[in-house]
Amino acid sequence: MQALRIVLLSTAFNGLTQHAWLELRESGHKPSVVLFTDADEVARQVREARPQLVICPFLKDRVPAELWRDSPFPVVIVHPGIVGDRGASALDWAIMKGEKRWGVTALQAVEEMDAGPVWSSREFDLPPGIRKSELYNGPVSDAAMYCIRDVVEKFAGGYQPQAVDYADPQVAGRLQPNMKQSDRAFDWRQPAAEIKRRIDAADGQPGVLADLAGGRYFLCDAHLDHRTGEPGRILAVHDDAVLVACGDASLWIGSVRRQPAPGEETFKRPARHELGRLLDGAPRLEWAVDTHPHCEESYQPIRYREVGRVGELTFEFYNGALSTEHCQRLVRALQWAKRQDTRVLLIRSGRGSFCNGVHLNVIQAAEHPGEEAWRNIQAIDDVCLEILTAPQLTVAGVAGNAGAGGVMMALAADVVLARQGVVLNPHYATMGLYGSEYWTYTLPRAVGGETAARLCGDCLPIGARQAWRLGMVQDIGPRDLETFGSWLLSMAAAAERNWPELARRKQELDPARLQQCRRAELDEMRQDMLENRRGFAERCQGFVLKRRACRTPERLIEDWARAVD
Repeated sequence: MQALRIVLLSTAFNGLTQHAWLELRESGHKPSVVLFTDADEVARQVREARPQLVICPFLKDRVPAELWRDSPFPVVIVHPGIVGDRGASALDWAIMKGEKRWGVTALQAVEEMDAGPVWSSREFDLPPGIRKSELYNGPVSDAAMYCIRDVVEKFAGGYQPQAVDYADPQVAGRLQPNMKQSDRAFDWRQPAAEIKRRIDAADGQPGVLADLAGGRYFLCDAHLDHRTGEPGRILAVHDDAVLVACGDASLWIGSVRRQPAPGEETFKRPARHELGRLLDGAPRLEWAVDTHPHCEESYQPIRYREVGRVGELTFEFYNGALSTEHCQRLVRALQWAKRQDTRVLLIRSGRGSFCNGVHLNVIQAAEHPGEEAWRNIQAIDDVCLEILTAPQLTVAGVAGNAGAGGVMMALAADVVLARQGVVLNPHYATMGLYGSEYWTYTLPRAVGGETAARLCGDCLPIGARQAWRLGMVQDIGPRDLETFGSWLLSMAAAAERNWPELARRKQELDPARLQQCRRAELDEMRQDMLENRRGFAERCQGFVLKRRACRTPERLIEDWARAVD
């Protein structure tokens, strides 16, 4: 197929948009990105790119009429719903209604939103108990990539999209209203599973507004538990979460956002941090990683088990953000795991992101954000050092997307195995940071000094296949998360045999060199975090408060040919 000039028009350069950009480049096309700022500016940027096709993988705004009505190129919207579904709350309603199957539809932009003719669609089983953020970054993302590839092939072949026939009994989708908080509301006397489904349907954004500890909060990150008590009462606190009694059981609530006063801006924080002194008197549960096996119905952000001679340490922090306390807990767990009689230590993420680095929300909420950022970066350095110095062969299992801190944390392991379709962002500069996590040691070790500098300087995402070609990843596993977990264990068991040169490399580790790299990196980060030389404070605030870009960054509209291959 001839290479096409394709513009990705998106509200943000988020994981789905990055995934689409990478997939199109892998297929030999020439994608560029335009972020939605205002209608006139968007129309100008798209026209100047002279695209043959415009695809909107993540767009909250209405496509300017001059683009879909007057342009020689089609504008295709990727909608997270089955054929016929319309409305901005597609995933919310699917989870709330307990749909067994759902899908993604690619349709042409017309005046009425989500009402255009269909280019492509893809359905999938909707896993029970899945959260909206996990659904979006998992099955929805995979189905969206299928639709985007299908649209490109059909466009090249002269295909004409088909109008939706709502009289067809196979067309199950319908126009659905935007979900309101009144649709999400619940009573703590209801069954825990029913309340969880409502919170799952709002996970990420906007959360479910509910009464908690005498205040009103938007709730996210819910986990079932068997304990019982008076509905609405906080039964216990563990790590960042609070346990709230429901009608028949209870829920761990890991993240909340306080309802703002008029004119006020609030943001999500770990529940224990936000509620603070309101939790005085609630029992604190301390669970040791070695005495509590994996259980889906418990709040266990860090879990450990042994399979043969492989010790598997799984961590699962909300949205992949590691606060200072998260890092301290993970260090303790790693130290314990390193003392066990195993030959291989598998360090893997759970269902969400692998790791995105320091916890920007916790940093922003601190009395002195720069000082908290400084503590946080040193704590995540400690995590990386524990991995680097493990006596076992270490294997990093990257099950979800990773930001700079997460990429470098994975590279601290001897072997890196990634799930097919994950997106990696091995750069710090977009947040105004030099970077740490021993990146000046591990990244050049994996890819060489010149490529390391280019990866950090270009500030572009790379996919699993690119990371494998560069030497950052040793193998790529199945896309399905459960299948990936089984594959990961089998590969970890065979790691010493499959990568003997990496097993031997551990003998060459130079502690003095590690200390030198850490000291030099932290000297730079001190200036970025404590002195704010590159605008980290403003960028952190903008990220946490979800400030929209006022223009498309130059790195997304320049010549893509120089991007990393």
